[in-house]
Amino acid sequence: MSERPFGICVVGLGVLSKNAIAPAFANSRHCRLAGIVTSSEEKAKEWQADFGVPVEGVYSFDRYDEMAKNADIDAVFIVLPNAQHAEYSIRAARAGKHVLCEKPLEVSVEKCEQMIAACQEAGRTLATAYRCHCDPHHRELIRLAQTGAFGTLRLVEASFGFHVKNPDASHSKWRRTQQSAGGGALVDVGVYAVQGACYVTGEDPIEVQGTETKMMPEVYGEVDETLCWTMKFPSGVIANCSTSYTCPINRLFVSGDTGWGELSPCYTYFRDNRLRTHEGAVQLEQIDHFASQMDHFAEACRGETELYFPGEMGMRDVKIMTAIYESVRSGRSVKIEY
Repeated sequence: MSERPFGICVVGLGVLSKNAIAPAFANSRHCRLAGIVTSSEEKAKEWQADFGVPVEGVYSFDRYDEMAKNADIDAVFIVLPNAQHAEYSIRAARAGKHVLCEKPLEVSVEKCEQMIAACQEAGRTLATAYRCHCDPHHRELIRLAQTGAFGTLRLVEASFGFHVKNPDASHSKWRRTQQSAGGGALVDVGVYAVQGACYVTGEDPIEVQGTETKMMPEVYGEVDETLCWTMKFPSGVIANCSTSYTCPINRLFVSGDTGWGELSPCYTYFRDNRLRTHEGAVQLEQIDHFASQMDHFAEACRGETELYFPGEMGMRDVKIMTAIYESVRSGRSVKIEY
């Protein structure tokens, strides 16, 4: 890796950015916090004081495109409401910056296609921020599942959800609106279950069927609150999946005809992942997911490794989730073509 730090500008300074992404730079081998984009002068001053953001790296959204002149910024990390991902990713690519974008990549396949095209045209890398790919526990479960340690794979169970204790909090409100989020629990955290089922099988699902329930319609009237779905893969493997904004679930289980593996907790970033198999517990290093993700992204942008989570993967998952929503609406299974 080049000795020069890979400069990343964080776009959107919400709770995730402040509590997880910004502190991760201290644990990064390759990256430095080179800039921020925010509409709040108060937040800008806070981040400068707490995380050492250089004054020349502070941008308002009105000055976003001026980032093109800042050679210390190599990439942006988009951490905005889902429906804003395309606009700021495309503008970053046109400014000559690589793009690491929080999941879901966008709210529609069409928007994802626009992001991919813009980055290809600019010769910049587009990555979907699927941090679990960089975690040793997930990598080991993938290796075991795909090298026959469990025999021929038969079944996957994948679930991720949490109880939103204060849905009226400012950092949670946008998640409850279809316009900003493009969906509810499924696109927010259920996408991790989609991901898990895909990467342990090494396949893309060809058919899905979903069902939804709302026990808090006064809160989640516009978006999905709790949703369960199945995914069928070309090999015949079936994945049973679930997600919710009203209960804590956090598990990835894969079983073959001779063994099984389970991650639980699985998708959170609190350094508490636990992997066990039919042969017992597997002890692995607990890492900073965001630092590892940014380091891998930096290496990929510099051509030193193949990117685990390209924009095309994010677009695939939006296509899968769109099919799940279609199934919920229609009450029928939906086949997926890629």
